[in-house]
Amino acid sequence: MTRERSLSGTIPSMETSHEELKENTIIIVLGASGDLAKKKTLPALFGLYRQGFLPRDVKIVGYARTKMDHAEFLKRGTSYIKNPNDEPELAKAIDEFKSILSYVAGDYEDGSAFDNLTSHLEEIESHYQSKECNRLFYLALPPSVFIPVAKNLKEHCYVTKGGVNRIIVEKPFGKDTESARELLGSLKKYWTEDETFRIDHYLGKEMVKNLLVLRFANVAMNAAWDKNSISNVQITFKEPFGTEGRGGYFDEFGIIRDILQNHLLQVLSILAMERPVSFAAEDIRDEKVKLLRAIPPIERDDVLLGQYVSANGKPGYLDDDTVPRNSVCPTFAAATLWIHNPRWEGVPFILKAGKALNEAKVEVRIQFKDVTQGIFKDIARNELVIRIQPSEAVYLKLNAKTPGLYTRAMPTEMDLTYKRRFIDAQIPEAYEALILDALKGDHSNFVRHDELDVAWKIFTPILHWIDGLAGPRPRPVTYPYGSRGPKELDSFVSKYGFKRASEGYVWPVVSLASL
Repeated sequence: MTRERSLSGTIPSMETSHEELKENTIIIVLGASGDLAKKKTLPALFGLYRQGFLPRDVKIVGYARTKMDHAEFLKRGTSYIKNPNDEPELAKAIDEFKSILSYVAGDYEDGSAFDNLTSHLEEIESHYQSKECNRLFYLALPPSVFIPVAKNLKEHCYVTKGGVNRIIVEKPFGKDTESARELLGSLKKYWTEDETFRIDHYLGKEMVKNLLVLRFANVAMNAAWDKNSISNVQITFKEPFGTEGRGGYFDEFGIIRDILQNHLLQVLSILAMERPVSFAAEDIRDEKVKLLRAIPPIERDDVLLGQYVSANGKPGYLDDDTVPRNSVCPTFAAATLWIHNPRWEGVPFILKAGKALNEAKVEVRIQFKDVTQGIFKDIARNELVIRIQPSEAVYLKLNAKTPGLYTRAMPTEMDLTYKRRFIDAQIPEAYEALILDALKGDHSNFVRHDELDVAWKIFTPILHWIDGLAGPRPRPVTYPYGSRGPKELDSFVSKYGFKRASEGYVWPVVSLASL
């Protein structure tokens, strides 16, 4: 893989500290027969294995309730690792990856089943030359079984003589402040904070990790990063499809718990936090917590809720048979957060997320204030757009003189599109980056317990209102499947000072769709 070089001929490194990969490591994927394991966890482990980023003698053990033989597990476990062009090298790598996989079936609440798992692990470890054995437990499981599994792993599968034990826990981490605290408290009975890695895969995305560098490695960027220059910030998540038969699960959590409270709030915290003392995990997480503590609970007037309806032959949310009849669960939400600190006082941060919209996109849009009036009239605002996915990119929209004999300003852009600038670079999947961090013991891109607690405090009052626990439930406005969202969205963002680009400006299609 080609690495891009700086002008000096070397790539400056960030000052970080974490362990190296430990040999004699077994990765245990609990819930190995489920969708998350098949679609994300195991393909990510294959990606790391193929690139040589797993420990040299690593073994991967799947554990789930489903009874299946070794051949069936290999078939399921590699079903989302594709080789469409039948490349011999890739086919060989998949076969080699299968050789390190094994499977144990067992219940999640039966201690004796975990004893069987331990016997399997010890059989593998008996072939290691060193007495040190390391185990990484990945819980690709629903939260309903987090606690019994965490308890049984600690009581039956924990390495006590030498070596390291670590546990990765997937979201959702509760449904509100109280349930999150209960879950955190129960987990802490068995696993220390140092052993626990709470995964939010957005923290592993390349452009989210790039925010730290963009902000703190560029004086020009950081100088304008405050209320004096910035009018408003929007962080947007758009999906072009609906619930598609998963409405029952979605209706229990809703779009705010699914996207805003975790993914988009994590992006906000990195975008707005103060400069950490170092890139050490605790220094970064300290600044994120400090930032989140400055955000009060969201007010009802700062929220817009929507639910998609059928359009263009596509079914509406309530047409999904798995959705409760007459559900008022929002499939779209826009919420404005305010940060009460000297840097950001008065700047609205608008988080928006929705299903069944017109495109797939996750981006940050930072809109700067108007230039001083006088020599320019009605000139477009500068905007910094950080596209997280798809087609990772950073755009700075600015004004320049129109070429020719007339002195007229026109909006244009400075364009850093990754696929054009870093031609040979391979951008890792988020789960690959985070699993590697966990193997190294690096907590930088994982959620700390106090960070999770303060995040829930911001959203819990508005969630209780939506759930009907604080008065009558609000009814979401409707929007057509495949649209930009509710028609009320334009007026919603406008009241916080956002100004849409002039009619004559079109964002360059060549930067995205043509790549």
